[in-house]
Amino acid sequence: MYDLSELATYSTQQWLSYVDPVTYDFLEKFVLSLLIGLLIGIERERKSNTGDIFAGIRTFAIASISGMIATYIAIQQVMPNILYLTMIFFIIVATVIIYIKNVVYRQVGITGGIALFFVFLMGVLVAYEYYLFAIMGAVAVTFLLIEKYTLKNFAVNLNQDEITNAVQFFIIIFILFPITPNTTIMEVINPRYILGIVVIVASMSFISFLLMKKTGPERGIHISGLIGGLVNSEATTGALAALAKKKHILMDVSYHGIILSNATMLIRNMVIAFIVDPSGRVLIMMLPPQLLLTAANIGMVVKDQRIDHMKYETLEIESPFALKPAFKFAFGFTVLIILAHYLNIWFGSAGVFVLALGGLVSSAAVTASVGALAFGGNLSPTTAALVAVLASIISTSNKIILVRLAGSMELYVKVRRSFLVLMSVGAVAYLLWILVIYIGGLSIKL
Repeated sequence: MYDLSELATYSTQQWLSYVDPVTYDFLEKFVLSLLIGLLIGIERERKSNTGDIFAGIRTFAIASISGMIATYIAIQQVMPNILYLTMIFFIIVATVIIYIKNVVYRQVGITGGIALFFVFLMGVLVAYEYYLFAIMGAVAVTFLLIEKYTLKNFAVNLNQDEITNAVQFFIIIFILFPITPNTTIMEVINPRYILGIVVIVASMSFISFLLMKKTGPERGIHISGLIGGLVNSEATTGALAALAKKKHILMDVSYHGIILSNATMLIRNMVIAFIVDPSGRVLIMMLPPQLLLTAANIGMVVKDQRIDHMKYETLEIESPFALKPAFKFAFGFTVLIILAHYLNIWFGSAGVFVLALGGLVSSAAVTASVGALAFGGNLSPTTAALVAVLASIISTSNKIILVRLAGSMELYVKVRRSFLVLMSVGAVAYLLWILVIYIGGLSIKL
């Protein structure tokens, strides 16, 4: 009996063997340009019932194919004029669409005309064999068209400070980062590498910040706490504790939010470990105790059946794209990486464990610093992982202090009881993992 998949593959290969390379090349480009036009055209056609568009699925598909064929002829037959004429034609068509919509029908908008010309350009890219760029462009534009109202609502809800902070941060990414020296200072500091890590971590936090703003208070405090832990678990804990103190009825749900923010903080640290050490060695050595502690956090919330989904409030947390938190992380990361390097030289691996106390301030900075040293070969991945996990456990303990300072006594008692249990679970898991590593011989060495 023939395997159907093998038979189909063989039949396809046999059929393609009869197709000459020129025809195959043309068909490949034709199909891809058609699919790109259909992708964006379907989204436009979907809105045709509202009367908001003047070009649908067929028009967009034809525009993409036209761009590909005009460019193909221009390349193969050395006739660039046909590409210029086709481009001018679609510029005129796009202009007419914009004119009719805005002047004749008195509707405001230029997206349709721009999208049509964009599809034409994607066809041109396909003809030049920039397949990946064309696909990425098509997917990005389709997303922007689909998420029109979501993006509009998000932009409206941004305040002036958040916009200013985002602009400043983009200046750091696109202007400061390229001119930052890519050299090693004091045997361990690479300014460009440090700035790159800061940008990546802040970007990850900012995405979480956007998700929290997008979900809004209607999704509940526990969801905001869950996402807030990715942004800044300390700030989230303080905000929830203050909220519960102001409105006693929100104490239980704020309590859940604090625990969930701690859980996502633990997950965030594992992600950071992988970012600074792409080999994954530090992450692998972190996983068992870190995952167990994360599961204990989530399990504590799941066990409590009194989650109230009807308590809605907004958490005020500073945007991680603001320069202040970004530079604070950069400063902490730099100081800790220097300390880790020299503590390792002066006192060996045991000296590096002192850095775990930095978890009281920022377990993310501790994880990033020891992970970077491990990736650079200045610290064993096992030691880096153990320091990072210990910093996470210590960071778990600081939630008790934060709640005592910002929250009510009743919430403090609840959090203290629960987090002492979590710290005990983390400590036991940590010690058992050390035994497994050094007695069982699981240590990853350089």
